[in-house]
Amino acid sequence: MMIITEVSSQRAMPVIVQRVEPSDFKDITKRQFFFRWDQLKGEADLYKLTFEDSPVILGLIALVDVPSEYRIEIKLIAVSNENRGRLKKYEGIAGCLIAYAAREALKKYDRLACISLTPKTELRRHYITKYGMKTAGQQVYAENENLWELIETYDI
Repeated sequence: MMIITEVSSQRAMPVIVQRVEPSDFKDITKRQFFFRWDQLKGEADLYKLTFEDSPVILGLIALVDVPSEYRIEIKLIAVSNENRGRLKKYEGIAGCLIAYAAREALKKYDRLACISLTPKTELRRHYITKYGMKTAGQQVYAENENLWELIETYDI
């Protein structure tokens, strides 16, 4: 079970990851999620993070499978506008989405699995320190035990 934390009360809240449905795109605005997610249709598999009992989308991730490299690339990841920065309502959204990518990579590629992403320059250090990723040129990545650590942290 995946858990995020309500910042004000420190209460654990169960969440789930599901595929984005065509009907979801009416709620996935650039203002709310900072990108035109509809442009990734057909290029990546799109997933949303929601509460178990609510259709409200808390975060999104776009995954691209790279079988020749035993890797799943995080093409794009975003947390909803109200869950960013110091005044965010919930914490752990991005971590849950990254852990989901890690779990999918391990299911598909077992001990050879890897996840990667190309972060914006200002977020590079964040992915390394918060999620234990390593640097590889422009990308950061996680493999081996780091994938399991992500899952153990965010997918209880």
